[in-house]
Formats: sequence, C-alpha cells, structure tokens
Amino acid sequence: MNGRRFTFEDLWSFERLGVPAVSPDGRWVALVATRYPREENRGVGDLWLVPADGGEKPRRLTWNAGSEKAPTWSGDSRDLAFVSKRGEDPAQLYRLPMAGGEAEPLTDLPVAVAGAKYFGDGRRIAFAASTWPDLGDDMEALKKRVEERKEDKTQVKVTDRRLLRYWDEYRTDGRLPHVFELDLESRKVRDLMPGLDGLLSFMSFEWDLSPDGSQVAFLANTTEPPWQRVSMELHVLEVESGEIRRVGGTGGGHVRDTGPTYSADGRYLLFGRKAHVDVSPDPSPLMRYDTRNGEITDLTGDWDRQPSRWRTTPDGGTVVFHAQDRGRSNLYAMPIDGGEPRLLVRGGATGGVDVGDDGRLFYLRDSLLEPEELWSVGIDGGEPRRLTSFHDERVRDVDFGTAEDVTFEGGEGDEVQMWVLHPPGFDPAKKYPLVVIVHGGPHSAWLDTFHYRWGTALFSAQGYVTAAVNFHGSSGFGRDFAASIQGEHARLPFLDVTKATDHLLERGYVDESRMAVAGGSFGGYLVSWILGHTDRYAALVNHAGVYDLMGQSASDYGWSRGRSYGAEAWEDPERVDLYSPSRYAANFTTPTLVLHGELDYRVPVTQGLQLYNVLQGKGVRSRIVIFPNENHWISRPQAAEIWWREVLGWLDRHLGEGGEDDEAS
Repeated sequence: MNGRRFTFEDLWSFERLGVPAVSPDGRWVALVATRYPREENRGVGDLWLVPADGGEKPRRLTWNAGSEKAPTWSGDSRDLAFVSKRGEDPAQLYRLPMAGGEAEPLTDLPVAVAGAKYFGDGRRIAFAASTWPDLGDDMEALKKRVEERKEDKTQVKVTDRRLLRYWDEYRTDGRLPHVFELDLESRKVRDLMPGLDGLLSFMSFEWDLSPDGSQVAFLANTTEPPWQRVSMELHVLEVESGEIRRVGGTGGGHVRDTGPTYSADGRYLLFGRKAHVDVSPDPSPLMRYDTRNGEITDLTGDWDRQPSRWRTTPDGGTVVFHAQDRGRSNLYAMPIDGGEPRLLVRGGATGGVDVGDDGRLFYLRDSLLEPEELWSVGIDGGEPRRLTSFHDERVRDVDFGTAEDVTFEGGEGDEVQMWVLHPPGFDPAKKYPLVVIVHGGPHSAWLDTFHYRWGTALFSAQGYVTAAVNFHGSSGFGRDFAASIQGEHARLPFLDVTKATDHLLERGYVDESRMAVAGGSFGGYLVSWILGHTDRYAALVNHAGVYDLMGQSASDYGWSRGRSYGAEAWEDPERVDLYSPSRYAANFTTPTLVLHGELDYRVPVTQGLQLYNVLQGKGVRSRIVIFPNENHWISRPQAAEIWWREVLGWLDRHLGEGGEDDEAS
C-alpha cells in the first residue's frame, strides 16, 4: 500500500468504544464513543445507537461537553439510563427516552454515580456511589461532609490500615462504595447496604443485580483491619431484608473473587476465583453458584486460559466470554454446566461482549493495525459482521505497514511468541533500526490489539522494525509459562528479549548498531535490568519502571510481593536484592530516557528519580520527563503528545543515521 505515514494526531483522533449494551428486544446496541480532543485535554464521550441488524447507520444520541458512561436499558427497551458528567458537578444518572426527547437527570447527589442497572419491575434503578457508612443515604449530611473535606486546608492523610493509597488516590477518608436504589416515581434514594463497612474495592467496585431485582451480588474483603492480608470474596445481599451472606469461599482464606454476574434466567451467579490476592500467574477458573441450592461448581477446571467478562444467553444455557491465547483475545462459548470452551471468534483482540435476545453476540474487535469497531456473530459461530465504521475515513489513506506473528526459541529452549511490525515500504533487503518493546504486568501480554498508550504502529511509522515480545511470564500461554518467572523476575524475560533480538538480526534486515528497548512498569523494570547487563543497545526508554525492589515497599499494592520476588523484604533482603536492577548500577552505560507520572502510586515516582540520579551521577547520557498530573498511565492528550515527542525524539537521536552525536542530552 502507498499511503501517508501514521501520526500521533491520527492515534488520538480515534474514538475509543465502551462496552456495548444490547436492548432487551434485541433491536439496538448502545455504546459510548469517547474522543480525546487536544484542546479539551480529556475524554469526551457520547452515546451512540447502533441497529443490531446492521441495516441502518449508527445514530449519535448525545452531544455532551462532558462524558457519558455505562448505558443500561429498561426492561421494555423504551428508556436508556446512563451516567453523565456535565459541568463541574459529580457524574449523575440520566434517562433518555427512545421515543424522543432530551435526557432527563434522575439524581442530584453530592457524590458521583458509577454505573446502574434497572430492577425487573422497571420502576427502580440500582446504582453504585460512595458514602460514609455512618451516613448512608442521608444526602444532606453527605453533602456537608464532602464540603468539609474539600475545605480542610491541611488535607492530612492518617491511617493505621495497610491500604494507604491505590493507583492515584489516597484511601484514608473512610468513604466506601455502596449500592443504592432509586425510586423513579418519588426519586427517593435508599442505601441498600446501610452501615456496611470494610474494604469493598480496590480500583473499581464489582457488583451485579439479579434479573428479578431480589439480590445484589458484590465483592467484599473478609479479613479484619488493619488488613495485613486481604481476601476479596463474593457476597449476596437480599434486597428486601438487607441480609448479607458470603458465597462459598473461606471466610478470610485470602482468595480473590472477580466479576460477579447473574445468568439471564437468574438461577446462577458466575464469578472468577483466584487462589491468591497478589500479582499471580494462576488463572481464575470460572465458577458457578446455584442460587437455589448454594452449590458451587468450577466450570473451566483444567482449562489453562483465563476467562474474562462472561455473559449468558437469554435462556441461561450458554456462557460466552473472552480469553487470551497466544497473543490474541478470543471469544468463546461453553454450556452453563461446563465443558470444553468452544472458539467462536479468533482475535485480533475481542472485548466487551453482550448477548441479544436471539443469542446473537455483540462485541468489540481491533487489531495491531485496525482501531476497534463493533461486531456481531451468531452463538453457533459463522462469519462475523462489522456493524460500525467510526474510523474508516481517517485510516483510508494511512499506510500502517504490516504485522507478523513470530515464534522463536527463547530462554531454556522454550517457544516464545512476539509480534513484529514492519514499517511502511518495508524492504527485507535493506537495514532498519529495531525497537523492542516489553510489556508490564508482568502477567499480561502484547495482544493483536490497537494499543493507545504503546502504539506499536506509531513506532513502526517512524521507520523502525518494532518487536513486541511475549516473554516468559506473559499471560495467554499457559499457567506454567506465566509462573516460570516467580522469584526470579528478570532472568527468563531478559533471555527472551536477547534471543528475540538475535532472531531478528539473523533475518538480516536489522542494523545491529541501531537498536533500542522500551518498556513501562514491569517493562521498565526489565529495561533497568537490561541497562545493567548488556551494552548492545544504543538507547533505552524506561516509563514508570521499577528500579529498586526494596523501594517497591512504597507501592500501593504490597500484599505478598514475596511470591514474586522470592522472599519478603524483612525475611531475606539479599534474596530480594538479587533481582533488583539497582544492584548492577556499576554497569550502566547505555543512554536512557526516564519518564514517570508523579501521581503513580503503583510504581512510585521515586523509582524513576533514583534511576535518573544514578545515571546522572555516573555521567551516563540520560533525560527525565516528570508528569505532575499523571499516574501510572499517561492518559491526557496534551501529556501524551509530550510523552510521544520525547520518546520518539530520544529514539531518533540515538537510532538515526547520525547516531547519538546528533544532539547531546
């Protein structure tokens, strides 16, 4: 293809699609398409209505200057409720009649609403919002306390509990998510969990409402403060009586349940159950709780992949879900009674599935070279059908190059997979600079997906061969492959990156003098390890990377790091230090760009500062970029533009034809 080069402006002009919601009558699919205009410097999401049969063009429903989220249908398909952020006030619940008219505000609370579900009678809506357990649904008192906290000039943070902060928020004010009930006629709001205290969520509050509205399923920790250990377990609330009971589990046995979801007929409650709460390579089997007799069944058993976002068909007889497999995210189906999952759609990357009244599936799909769109497929498989074309006009004249699925012999002789992107106009007879990118996690993977933070196509558009390596520890390749790095995080991934580089050099089109490695989070950790163990690369890029394993005691999520590091810091500090990149600082010579968000509580900004100051002290060519208002991810358009400018500028400086002497840092 002969076309223009893909740019940052292209990347950030694309809509990012939210999870689709199919109307109960099966006629429509509602979803949010979010734009990120540079001048707004934030996401602006609007509701769209897509005909389920694909017979008409999608129709935009809202033109909000803020952002819409979480569309949910009334049982008769006449109304669409959604969460909307308008102006400076917290996000509230709105309702839009499908017969026509403006969106009607349903709530006016002093706190933000976060998702909603209609009761079966259509007269009430359940939604999640935060409150203090002693205030519940006393909205006047809640408003007063929120204002008092804002006006506090000290903003001091005090706790004696282990959970001090999470992601980019402090968790010391005692506010917790609860599920509320809104009566649509009286507009009265009732707290369905009055007085409930404890640890109910980390990043997001996971809950579901049964189809008949009689129960709320949610996750809650079962251990006592100060939460030296946690066990996030499934609970069921009886809406009428307020009774709460734990579902199975161990009552403090340190498991991690996920994704409570009722079957469409209400008989079963599906959820995932992981045997550890820490960062673990173990897949979470899909569990089924029978609401009639309390029996719990493991549906996926020995299946060595990780189900996610499960849903059932309207008759409740079939479960559909996504799972990663060898660098792709596929769509699967299986009987509600268990059995071997059946492949319905094989990647690139599928996500956000919902099920229509006739069993037809609606899901998002993208690939390394294609932005996401809405697709549909029958429950029995067949040819998938694309229903939207949000990006067709903008990519029509863009040359993305090509992508290749490559396997090679990695560490210990194991087969390792990677995605290799060739730049536009690629000629294997020529020599190209190489950029190897390493993912975070570590138990995640580079998928055949259109990544917005680590846009592989944007690297290759600069003329680089780009290799996204799914090293040992990556998910989607089986439990043993993921667990192989426990206690020695760097050893096998470093071998895999080394052997990936060797494999591409053997192909003959990579210039050995112009190679770089870039990564974030665990990928940044691996970049720091590479910095101390080889000088074969001309440049390195370290975003939000771990540099000192002992320093990760300051991370927001510190439960059971000993399983990952080989020992706890207070038990065997020398064992922890063995795989800490900081131990090998004497070997640092490669020019390194360091980038970090100051609100990053997962990998605290001190990790980046330590690395940078060591590099500067040693006289190693280095540069640091600190983003005061960003967290572990760089998510705002203006900040992302700077991030890409710095990263691509650094690579060009050291991989360009003139080499690193083009410009001093």
